[in-house]
Amino acid sequence: MNDDKFNMDMRKFLKKVGVTSQREIENAVNQAMNSGAIKGNENFKVKMTLEIAELGLTWVVDGEISLE
Repeated sequence: MNDDKFNMDMRKFLKKVGVTSQREIENAVNQAMNSGAIKGNENFKVKMTLEIAELGLTWVVDGEISLE
């Protein structure tokens, strides 16, 4: 196994997950604010699931995002 390649690919993937996830959450919040579906003082329970089927890995991270 090439540890350097593995580490680089993992970091690229995690950076992509972080950047795209933040963008999607921001877009969803902005759309909900613009449509009046939310007021801007809510708290949202969030869940992120990581799955690597070939390794039998499923990892769930729960959290909360507050708008205020």
